[in-house]
Amino acid sequence: MSITAERKAELMKQYATKEGDTGSAEVQVAILTERIINLTEHFKDHKKDNHSRRGLLKLVSSRRSLLDYLKKQDEGRYKTLISSLGIRR
Repeated sequence: MSITAERKAELMKQYATKEGDTGSAEVQVAILTERIINLTEHFKDHKKDNHSRRGLLKLVSSRRSLLDYLKKQDEGRYKTLISSLGIRR
């Protein structure tokens, strides 16, 4: 259900804007998206897990806030990020 350290490192390497970048909006959105995907798979088996569902809603809200910030700062980076992650918007 959680993201592995290796997968997290892959995402950081793939979406980093510069060398050693771990905290840019792109990296944070990519990590949140991976966690959201994992949780949605979890809910296919555990439909009544409402405690984890609340956590999922918090993750989605956090991702939305980061995407809004990125869109306000640089719309080109925003568009490339949502197309590469496959996020609807």
